[in-house]
Amino acid sequence: MWLHFITVLAAGAMLPTQAGINAGLARGWGHPLWAATVSFGVGTLVLLVVALSARLVLPSWQQLAQLPTWSWSGGVLGAFYVTVMVAFAPKLGAATLLALVVAGQMLASVLLDHFGALGFSQHSVSLPRLVGVVLLFAGVMLIRRY
Repeated sequence: MWLHFITVLAAGAMLPTQAGINAGLARGWGHPLWAATVSFGVGTLVLLVVALSARLVLPSWQQLAQLPTWSWSGGVLGAFYVTVMVAFAPKLGAATLLALVVAGQMLASVLLDHFGALGFSQHSVSLPRLVGVVLLFAGVMLIRRY
């Protein structure tokens, strides 16, 4: 379990780094949308090389047709996320940017868990969970102010 925690922690640590790198791309390419496009293009190529190297079997058209319609929206959400990070990283700074991201993630997570949406296990909203979200937003305000 520790390996999982460390791996996810490392992935989280990469978010502000990615935001800074992509903000640099935006300066070079002239717009956050171009930077997000380049970022997704490079990411797509890397994933393609890894998938082909691992000799993964492509799913059949029948398997893909059985997926719920909403399952195709992940790329749109990812594109929105990366573009927002690129656009606001230089304006907000890494700490405020990621504090807001974490607070938004927790708010959405509590709601997704409450309704058991998108395949998540159902965990009802509770007072301690709501207090945690409020404390995260208070943390955002402290980080932004100081």
